[in-house]
Order: sequence, then C-alpha cells, then structure tokens
Amino acid sequence: MQPTATVLVYSDDSNTREQVRLASGRRPAPDVPLVEFLECATPAAVIKELDKGGIDVCVLDGEAVPMGGMGVCRQIKDEIFECPPVLVLMGRPQDAWLATWSRAEAAVTLPVDPVEFASALASLLRQSKTLSVQEL
Repeated sequence: MQPTATVLVYSDDSNTREQVRLASGRRPAPDVPLVEFLECATPAAVIKELDKGGIDVCVLDGEAVPMGGMGVCRQIKDEIFECPPVLVLMGRPQDAWLATWSRAEAAVTLPVDPVEFASALASLLRQSKTLSVQEL
C-alpha cells in the first residue's frame, strides 16, 4: 500500500475545487505521495476537518464567499495547533502581499495553472513530509 497525503481544498465554488483536483492529478510530482482530496465549502467545515487532524496541506480559495481563503488562513494559523502548510489561490498577482499577511506558505493565481499549481503543491507536500519526519 502506497502512502497518501490528504489535501484539504476550501472554496464555495465547486468549479474552483475541480480545477484544483484536475491541476494536481493523483500525484503532483513523482517524489511526493498520492493525493486524496477533502473538499470543504464553508469556513466552519475547514475548522472542523483541521480539528480532526490528518491534513497534510490546505488549499484555500482567496475569492471564496462569505470568508476568503486568506482570512481563513490567518485564522487557522492562529487557532490550529501545528497547522499544516497552506497554499492560497489569489484572484490577482497583486494580492501576493495579502497572502503574506495571511501567513500562507505559498500562493498561486486563479484560474489555476496546472504546472504552477502542481509545483507549489508538491513543494508544500515535501515540506509537510519533512516536518513529519522531524517530529519522530
């Protein structure tokens, strides 16, 4: 059995969640585990899933309604013990400073570019794996 990584995807838009799944595929890079997606459409669902544990990376839609992914990111970085790395989806490249404010580890623009997204996700999965190994 191959190891898998769980990626939480938050967006109120099912098309955005689908873009993320399609851009990543089952494995965003050869040196990272297979990916399983856990989709959330509300901020409350994100918090609930993170409280359960087992999330390796979060992908948060900065354009989500009623609470954007950058606000959710800032909140979970404050409230979730050992919060997993976060990749924020931005509406415009000029919003990169907001991604920094939110404390996201990475940010890419919408619509999702498959190469850029897969590279950013793979980098965060490597980081998550490194953190898990260091904890042992």
